[in-house]
Amino acid sequence: MKTGGIVSVILLVIVLVVQVSGEFVTCPNRGSKCFLKHLKCPSQCPLTSPTDPNAKVCYLDCNSPVCSPECKNRKPNCSGRGAACLDPRFIGADGIVFYFHGRSNEHFSLVSDLNLHINARFIGLRPDGRTRDFTWIQALGILFDNHKFSLEASKAAKWDVEVDHLNFSYNGNELAIPEGYPSVWKSANNEIKVERISSKNSVIITLPEVAEISVSVVPITKQDPQI
Repeated sequence: MKTGGIVSVILLVIVLVVQVSGEFVTCPNRGSKCFLKHLKCPSQCPLTSPTDPNAKVCYLDCNSPVCSPECKNRKPNCSGRGAACLDPRFIGADGIVFYFHGRSNEHFSLVSDLNLHINARFIGLRPDGRTRDFTWIQALGILFDNHKFSLEASKAAKWDVEVDHLNFSYNGNELAIPEGYPSVWKSANNEIKVERISSKNSVIITLPEVAEISVSVVPITKQDPQI
């Protein structure tokens, strides 16, 4: 069986963290306990955008009752809140794990709000003797305001870590985001920002004051359909 790329996604619907100056962060959301408080980053992660792609970043959860900056990894964590990984396994904001039995080559809604919709396209296969498909998230579509953004993992007969497997489009037009860290693309009026968090196959998508979505592409292994 040939293997293909899949998208492993973490969805973090949070208020955007803003770096005010140097080693301080704040929240622009009036409903947050951290609203416009200038809070110093921990010494272990003094920056929100470090030059080292492997360094932890300073992070402030504006929805948390504890108004305190902390350190976090930028790449998706399959065991973290808001994660969608594997076949696929979802973890809610409350930490509860649940599994979703989708169908191959179908589209499903992951997030639905008044001004934000995040949809996913599943790919998969059905092994002999099974009554359902094994499925993985292969693409995401994000609708916000009057804009459309999509990203997908390109299929590959053989996985190569030196090849970027992510494709992007915005309002129906293909995007070419240069490989390498840090590489950043922004829409004309800053409605959306895409930044690479490694040279290939990992990005963070930011909708200011709405959501931050971390995405990594990983290969489907021979063991995955057996789980």
